[in-house]
Amino acid sequence: MLKQKELIANVKNLTESDERITACMMYGSFTKGEGDQYSDIEFYIFLKHSITSNFDSSNWLFDVAPYLMLYKNEYGTEVVIFDNLIRGEFHFLSEKDMNIIPSFKDSGYIPDTKAMLIYDETGQLENYLSEISGARPNRLTEENANFLLCNFSNLWLMGINVLKRGEYARSLELLSQLQKNTLQLIRMAEKNADNWLNMSKNLEKEISLENYKKFAKTTARLDKVELFEAYKNSLLLVMDLQSHLIEQYNLKVTHDILERLLNYISE
Repeated sequence: MLKQKELIANVKNLTESDERITACMMYGSFTKGEGDQYSDIEFYIFLKHSITSNFDSSNWLFDVAPYLMLYKNEYGTEVVIFDNLIRGEFHFLSEKDMNIIPSFKDSGYIPDTKAMLIYDETGQLENYLSEISGARPNRLTEENANFLLCNFSNLWLMGINVLKRGEYARSLELLSQLQKNTLQLIRMAEKNADNWLNMSKNLEKEISLENYKKFAKTTARLDKVELFEAYKNSLLLVMDLQSHLIEQYNLKVTHDILERLLNYISE
């Protein structure tokens, strides 16, 4: 049995036996049939409202399994690294906050809400989950295409400017940011946008080999020559994607604008 599944079973047993807990919901790879030995485990745990402020999550998580580290990340999520080096993310919320679940529709495709339900004392969690079952947000919109092309152009110009200035580390950081826009544009062009917010997930399986190879050429080490080449290749790839997307959408970023940016490399 995978170590993750042992931990999931421990979470299930604890939530079912702890009178302070109203419901428990799992999300992530193991709810989509994608979990493997490298996957995290991720949960929302809804507490009885009267005890929420006094609930000691650190002790509760140690009952799941001993851990090496526990802290709150920048989103307020409790992140734990268990002793077996499995990562876990836990959201401990009041039962009154269960109404956030419908907002999960916007996070991506949710194929099986039954796999998400771990414990449900009142039936309320199941009702909320039924609202998002099979939800598939439409990412293939003119609004998204225009935002991505505009944002890419802005980040690209900023990045090439700091690169010309000699700020190579900063230009590398900006390159990584504009690559996210590039990947989403690829997914739009190929009409494969389920992994939208996590745009690099399963990339090797989900986009064409041709675009994968082109994207590989947009990567670079912290090296002046490699960075200039990566910025040029990024722009060439987006120019190609724009030529396909303009057949479907009214785009603000024209070929002439992108051509102007391309010429700017050598100015």
